[in-house]
Amino acid sequence: MNLIPVSSSNIAAIGYEEGSMTLTVQFLSGTLYQYFDVPSQVHQELMVAGSVGTYFSQNIRNNYRYTKL
Repeated sequence: MNLIPVSSSNIAAIGYEEGSMTLTVQFLSGTLYQYFDVPSQVHQELMVAGSVGTYFSQNIRNNYRYTKL
């Protein structure tokens, strides 16, 4: 999965695998998290959000199962 850099004060890059609906988020600290069963639409909205960090916090962080890599 390729990670795409984003402009954010706390997120460095984001990747998405459509087949497994897995969203990977790399924070500026370098820590990686994977979020599971994230719909493609949510990923698309995240990538075009005016504030990636705000969208992530409001719509993804506490709404999907995740694991720290």
